[in-house]
Amino acid sequence: MDLLLLAAIALSVGLAYCAHRQRQERKALGALIKDRNATIGRLRSRVDEVERDNQQSTALFATILDLSFDLVLLLDEDLTVGMVNRKARRLFGDSNPIGRRLTDLVESPELLSLAQLALREEESLEEQFVIEGANYRARAQVVERSPTRRFIGLGMQDISELVSLNRARRDLVANISHELRTPITRIRLIIEGLFLEADKPKRKASIQSLKEIAMETDALLWLAQELLDLSMIESGEAILRLVKTPLKQVVDDAIERLESQAAMKDLKIVSHVPQKYDVLCDADQLKRVLGNLLHNAIKWSPQAEAITITATEQVDEITVSIFDNGPGVPDELRNRVFERFYQADASRSGDEGTGLGLAICKHIIEAHGGRIWAEGNSQGSGGHFLFTLLKADASFQEDAPTGESDQSPVAVSESAAPL
Repeated sequence: MDLLLLAAIALSVGLAYCAHRQRQERKALGALIKDRNATIGRLRSRVDEVERDNQQSTALFATILDLSFDLVLLLDEDLTVGMVNRKARRLFGDSNPIGRRLTDLVESPELLSLAQLALREEESLEEQFVIEGANYRARAQVVERSPTRRFIGLGMQDISELVSLNRARRDLVANISHELRTPITRIRLIIEGLFLEADKPKRKASIQSLKEIAMETDALLWLAQELLDLSMIESGEAILRLVKTPLKQVVDDAIERLESQAAMKDLKIVSHVPQKYDVLCDADQLKRVLGNLLHNAIKWSPQAEAITITATEQVDEITVSIFDNGPGVPDELRNRVFERFYQADASRSGDEGTGLGLAICKHIIEAHGGRIWAEGNSQGSGGHFLFTLLKADASFQEDAPTGESDQSPVAVSESAAPL
């Protein structure tokens, strides 16, 4: 009996001990699980934080790239596109280039060669080339993220406008040089002819020589005035004062200034502008417009022809028309003739002119709140230029002019503003 009791007590104690050990082990296991859960929670929080930082960094990087004026691409070593900014997407027709090879996206051997050469040389390289008619300046730079991972950073800048401006500048210098050389040489030859006459020069011959000198001097003055006008307009120094003005008076003054030039070609300038039309204009600036248009008409008109100026009335504006019997403007050049330094047909004009006159006219007329255009010669033979002016009682629209002009809005009622 005693043995059975002792065995029962021993069994009971053993069971109690086992239960206690199990409780301790469960408690220790629970603490371990709790600690590991806390560790996992902290790791998850850190991972989330790193992911948020990466997302913010990526978003910030993408935003900075999109704000760049240049086209930016990031390429793998096999020239696969990894990242581009918004401007670069436009180069690929706004399609998604990510994951595609550069060789499949753009047909430019120069660009591909630049990227490959930068990868081999491992230095910054620059090149200039043409893609789809546009001029680009590109720079390639290798970026090492690790000893085994390299990328190619490619930055491209559209310099088409700069190339166009440089070309225009060269053309302008060439045109001005020609314009100055020709009349100065002719004046010198005429004067030498007067002094080298063996006999006393006859009065008729002298008068003709003086007329030719005057004509060449007028050409020099005209060139100087065009350059001064454009300089003042583009610098904002030209002031436009819009006041009520009789249109016929301004037209008559402009005709009077050019009568001597017209007489040298036996041309008549005929005005059919009614006395009743009053326009809102700066008379001096409007005379420059009429002077440039009449000067062109005189240059292109055949001998002994007529140049006609007319004006018609619309609801709140007056349309002025200048017509000559010259070759006119081809339809495809109707807009281009108003570009700076552009000459419609330099071969036929003998390279005369700087190509500034019509650009100046466009500036001035748009600053008046009007429009200027040319009729193509498919509408009939002869040159035909038209522009509009607001009537004196019309309300001036203060919207900024469109096209090449970038002048400030012009005030009315004798107030002034930069042209």
